[in-house]
Amino acid sequence: MPPAGRWTYRVPLVKVAIAGSSGRMGRMLIEAVLDSDGLQIGAALDRHDSPELGRDCAGFLGRKSGVVIVSDPAAIGQAQVLIDFTRPEATLAYLGVCAEKGVAAVIGTTGFDAAGKAAITAAATRTAIVLAPNMSLGVQALLRLVELGARLLQEGYDLEIIETHHRDKVDAPSGTALQLGEAAARARGQNLEQQAIFERHGNIGPRPAGSIGFSAVRGGDIIGDHTVLFAGSGERVEITHRSSSRQSYAQGALRAARFLAGRSAGLYTMQDVLAP
Repeated sequence: MPPAGRWTYRVPLVKVAIAGSSGRMGRMLIEAVLDSDGLQIGAALDRHDSPELGRDCAGFLGRKSGVVIVSDPAAIGQAQVLIDFTRPEATLAYLGVCAEKGVAAVIGTTGFDAAGKAAITAAATRTAIVLAPNMSLGVQALLRLVELGARLLQEGYDLEIIETHHRDKVDAPSGTALQLGEAAARARGQNLEQQAIFERHGNIGPRPAGSIGFSAVRGGDIIGDHTVLFAGSGERVEITHRSSSRQSYAQGALRAARFLAGRSAGLYTMQDVLAP
């Protein structure tokens, strides 16, 4: 160790752009970045009709960041990493700018269709992207537990994924629920598209063997609960994760932003972020 007082070690500073800056998640991210080490807000973006345009992005905290909220996607170029938890159409527009300017992206947006997913894959050939429907570290642990459960509990066990979110969530099932389904199907050597059951109504008959069912609940201000149920004869196993705050998503996103800084182009997951 160098003698005390002779050397100063600094964590490399990473400038981030926050999309959806006036929304609940955007504000959570802004506060988390302001209170973090090694991260700084380089740009704050919001929709063109936001009443917050032109205001300091930290004003809701009674603080000054020196960065005002803008609607011009070109502002992304003032940062090294974009963090986006908005809507698919907005994310894809921002991602085009990221690919053009070489800005990495942390994408927590869900609800992408096949074309949207293809666009993300294409952008990842030009810049580094972490795509994760849920940035929570607890959910990453849940994914691994579900893989283990699906591998051990196969014949004679029905698998159902139940997710619960606030009334304003527009996509169903949630991206996290689909990711859990993919993890379970992979562990069982299945294709989720062939085994998934998303709708039940009327006389549907007995449950097909090997199927993976999804149940979506919407109501109130529930941030996000996910339960994976393995139902067998005489017993059931339930693995549940409940989010009581979006803080876990924000902290996971910041960890992903640090991971991406200086990373080569490619499409990464939170499992890559957490790898030793």
